[in-house]
Amino acid sequence: MNSDVTPSADFSARCDAIEEAYEFMLAYAAQGLPNEAGSVSGSQIRDFLRKCDAALTGLPEAVTNDVRRLGKQLAAPYDAFISVVEDDARRAQAAVQLVLAQPSIGSQLVDNLNASIHLRALLTDLFLLDAVLKP
Repeated sequence: MNSDVTPSADFSARCDAIEEAYEFMLAYAAQGLPNEAGSVSGSQIRDFLRKCDAALTGLPEAVTNDVRRLGKQLAAPYDAFISVVEDDARRAQAAVQLVLAQPSIGSQLVDNLNASIHLRALLTDLFLLDAVLKP
């Protein structure tokens, strides 16, 4: 791999938004709130979920763009994994959007989202990609 290739600002910002949302959701779930009303974190949960949703939109393209910067001769081995990221991002986004569609978001709902294998798989994908794309 080319040693001067690093993750783009776009990919890094998307990863940060997704990871920050996940970390916030862990803390929110631990609070045992019945709904989002009446607490500071309750007023923030939708913002974090919206940022996560936005970061998931176009994530596979951002990954593809970074992989292509590696050079065409290196891109082929990554294509199968980009497909995995696309599937995992689509599934994780569907779960995030389902939660956002609810009239009230309590800690139990967020705890269930945190436990979703789709969200965890995506996070693992991102950690792997971050390590692969760093020099």
